[in-house]
Amino acid sequence: MATDPTPPAAAAAAAASRYSLPPVRLPAEDILFCVDVDLEASAEMKSAASAPSSGSASTASPPPPPQPGPGPGPRPVVRRMDAVRQALLLFVHSKLTMCPDHRFAFASIGETVSMIKKDFSSDVGSAMEAIHSLSASESRYATADLTQLFKIAYHEGKIAESQGRLLRVVLIYCRSSTKPHHQWPVKPKNFTLDIIYLHDKPTADNCPQKVYDALVDALEHVSQYEGYILETGQGLARVLFRLMCILLSHPLQRCIQDDLDIPKQVAKKTLAVEAAQNEDGTPVSS
Repeated sequence: MATDPTPPAAAAAAAASRYSLPPVRLPAEDILFCVDVDLEASAEMKSAASAPSSGSASTASPPPPPQPGPGPGPRPVVRRMDAVRQALLLFVHSKLTMCPDHRFAFASIGETVSMIKKDFSSDVGSAMEAIHSLSASESRYATADLTQLFKIAYHEGKIAESQGRLLRVVLIYCRSSTKPHHQWPVKPKNFTLDIIYLHDKPTADNCPQKVYDALVDALEHVSQYEGYILETGQGLARVLFRLMCILLSHPLQRCIQDDLDIPKQVAKKTLAVEAAQNEDGTPVSS
């Protein structure tokens, strides 16, 4: 007669040491987008074709000369606000694909914050209407006061909490010299703040580093869970889309930003694999 070779005590110890994570349903999010509508939001974006290549400038091939004859014409100008609208549409579509219970509201910031769509909703048509209504101002704003944004978020955060939901604010800021400020007392933190900062290259006439530092201070002052601040001065729409995809992550499933190692640089990874293959001729799995 066969017997179990594993003693009951050993089996119990093995079962106790096995790690298990019970399934937990994450709370759905109420996400308030706040978009900068300063004149700098109308700055022209670079096209992918005009972006510098990853290789050396001395070895890069010159662009081919223009061909005579009829063609498709010049590329249409893409401005920051155009790219921001596309990125918001990408985010809303992707987030609702993950979970149709997420809801969205929209605001803009000039000198202070104005609501565009106050009521949170998961209706795609309503979100698209609010996104397409965003436009850059024809003038620069001397200040950027975030106080009203934090007041709105704190109020909506209490409502979201009472409904078993989570409030997140996503600020998209575009000014290279105007530091945002706020007068917000330290209160119980009940919302998460994410920031995407689109700026010009540093020059003698601007100070994007000081603006970035002010944004970091604001995030650390109010964010309940791990908030991300992502920036780019490259002026490429595809970089903005990549940053927006990072923000799809739920605040309760995030690592700290210092440990964030996505997205991977595919070009660098390919070069590393090729270098390893050249050393010993043995293919290296990627």
